[in-house]
Amino acid sequence: MTLTPTATVELHTPASIAAVWDILGNGWIYAGWVVGASRVRAVDPHWPDPGARLLHSFGPWPLVINDHTEVLEVLTGRRLRLKARGWPTGEATVEITTEPSADGGTDITIEEDVSAGPALLVPKAIRQTMGVPRHREMLRRLALLAEGRTDTDS
Repeated sequence: MTLTPTATVELHTPASIAAVWDILGNGWIYAGWVVGASRVRAVDPHWPDPGARLLHSFGPWPLVINDHTEVLEVLTGRRLRLKARGWPTGEATVEITTEPSADGGTDITIEEDVSAGPALLVPKAIRQTMGVPRHREMLRRLALLAEGRTDTDS
């Protein structure tokens, strides 16, 4: 199932797909690239396999709220679908895709939309428009982390 949002954010990075997936596959780094996540409290040892969860907090200290994100689907090197919970606002389905580019780098795309909770009351076009700056920053952070690693880093 692919999301059909009104806004899709894309970014090109010179980092390889392997480097990008090193970041996506390490749940402990989640708060380093997901805007709004303030810390990671625990990561399922099977992350990012379907059904795996990471426990995170979001919001500024001392008002942090604890919740979790779950992997819905993974096609390593290609697509990661997540259910990101952020109650009391709700939860969202997030899809991140990666494609190799001609220069050896990676084209990363993110699509996200609310799937449950009070945030569904906001019209979709407004939700999507408001999410674009956050998604740009998320992809920028993801790319910077991936660019700081090489394929031989572990």
